[in-house]
Amino acid sequence: MARGFSREELESFRDATVPDLLGPKLSMLFVGINPGLWTAATQTHFCHPSNRFYGAIRQAGLINWSVDTSIGMSDDQRRSFTDTGLGITNLVSRATVRASELSASELKKGSKRLEALVSDRRPVVVAVAGVTAFRTAFSRPTARMGRQADGVVEADLWVVPNPSGLNAHETVDSLADWYRKAAKAAGLL
Repeated sequence: MARGFSREELESFRDATVPDLLGPKLSMLFVGINPGLWTAATQTHFCHPSNRFYGAIRQAGLINWSVDTSIGMSDDQRRSFTDTGLGITNLVSRATVRASELSASELKKGSKRLEALVSDRRPVVVAVAGVTAFRTAFSRPTARMGRQADGVVEADLWVVPNPSGLNAHETVDSLADWYRKAAKAAGLL
């Protein structure tokens, strides 16, 4: 049964955090910009009824199940996700209504935190979801989608489209194509 959140309930999650979703084996690390309020409420990354992330990674062949966005991932789904070699983190950990509420300084600090995480966990591919935030966070104003010439630590670095419903020119199909390319580079497909 679908559950909704009132505006007041969602506002209570402003500045909350969502723990990284990382397992012992990490081949591909998806990097969001920051959690939205719905994500913080469900404690599940990329979890909002209009977000196409889980539909796209399912279509890309990375998972074979769906996430109920009204409650988020189950423990079994979290285990399945990480057992596959997938992980999720964010550039900035604090939840906001929109990523535009973040400062350039926060995004740049997030890239440094990401470098430390990648150095520690050693994924094969890091896929940052959102070219605009990537450009600011990594001081690469002309970066384009796709594999980047310079990686992060020793990982291949990809910029993939943000699956947010606000990114209206992308579809589940186009997102799945990008995620599939990065997953192949990670050796997952």
